[in-house]
Amino acid sequence: MSILEPLYRRWPHSWPLQPVAPSTWTKQEPTYRAADPRLIRTILDRTQQQPSGNWYVFAASSDIRTDRPTAATVAGVELVAWRDSGRQLRVGPGACPHLGAPLASAVLDCGALVCRWHGLRLGPDGERGWPLYPSHDDGVLTWVRLDRIGGESPLDTPVVPARPPADAHLTAVATLTGVCEPADIVANRLDPWHGAWFHPYSFAHLEVVEAPTRDRTGDEDDRFVVAVTFRVAGRIGVPVLAEFTSPEPRTVVMRIIDGEGTGSVIETHATPLGPGPDGRPRTAVIEAVIAYSPRDGFTTARRVERALTPMLRGAARRLWRDDLAYAERRYLQRTRTDHTTRPRPAT
Repeated sequence: MSILEPLYRRWPHSWPLQPVAPSTWTKQEPTYRAADPRLIRTILDRTQQQPSGNWYVFAASSDIRTDRPTAATVAGVELVAWRDSGRQLRVGPGACPHLGAPLASAVLDCGALVCRWHGLRLGPDGERGWPLYPSHDDGVLTWVRLDRIGGESPLDTPVVPARPPADAHLTAVATLTGVCEPADIVANRLDPWHGAWFHPYSFAHLEVVEAPTRDRTGDEDDRFVVAVTFRVAGRIGVPVLAEFTSPEPRTVVMRIIDGEGTGSVIETHATPLGPGPDGRPRTAVIEAVIAYSPRDGFTTARRVERALTPMLRGAARRLWRDDLAYAERRYLQRTRTDHTTRPRPAT
């Protein structure tokens, strides 16, 4: 028996932080049987059939400012984003319509872009030959609608998941880039079984208690329900029940449905950037952590949000450094052509 066992038995169950019983990584219950590749592919195929309305996440709301424009690229389309004098989000083509100068280096004046090459002024409502793209700011992330790229019937607004109250949550947004396609990112998130094996530094005692089926009938949402303990430090963690859903083709949402932080969400958005110098696709993972708790201590935490945000962002980046290796490997496996592996179409 561990010398800490008596302490574990006396630990109050009502406390949000709980001791994590010691375990050996190799002695965990294997999950490869439950993580059926056919099931993951089936659920992925169903998510890809959902409408997106041609909307793409491209940046955190806090990254778009009134004092300077921001460059972005989505599916090979060069963009420039800024806020006008009323702080409204504006997104337009990233090249000046005169001689193609990069508008990300333009000067903002009274809400308009002034090109550095020849002084052309481009207003916040667009100009002839330089129309703005439909855009949306949900308070955490910014979206742009690219109908020519998406090819779907457009929606007036993007499919934004339900979130905790805006005046009571704490947010952090992390962005990383991988050599893969958006579906590879989504497939990673639709495999919750890998959590405790691939991320033992973050997850313990992970169990998938509910999973979709390949032959689903009815119109209920596909979802995974996972019981897991999030490690905070060493052998201290927060046990929760969380669900994973995919509301549109490039988004997976993890929502805490029971335990500390119920209502908190982590949104993972996969945005195609276009091909890299090697001709292979690049995808941005834009992950928004939207934390919430009714506890009094959380109100105090929100007062020091600037100090906590880098910690939340760092934790997300650590996980995604590993998960991008997973997604990139998946892309490589399904696109490799050699004498042992037949090429498979991208999904």
